[in-house]
Amino acid sequence: MTEQQDLKAQLTENLEVAEWEWLIPHAKRDAVIVVADSVDLLDVGTKSVSDDLLEMKKWVEKELIAKPSAQQISEWNSDRTKRFRTLIVQPYVFVQEINPK
Repeated sequence: MTEQQDLKAQLTENLEVAEWEWLIPHAKRDAVIVVADSVDLLDVGTKSVSDDLLEMKKWVEKELIAKPSAQQISEWNSDRTKRFRTLIVQPYVFVQEINPK
């Protein structure tokens, strides 16, 4: 197993589902990063841990990862049971919205 695969396997254990209510403290310390559905949460975590700044920068430039907007936070605050797939990679909490079917 390569180092990247090993890291991805370790991070898989940290994938969780969380409600917005639980993420508010992280948002208040400006640690929540929203990841587009088109990007694998584990890929983002792996690149973050490996300090792959080039790939992270590409995602930021393409707006595939970003801090939540004021509008998003407002919407989530009005529905604190809103659910997210989450991956904590200190100091960040990467999140993807789970949209109701």
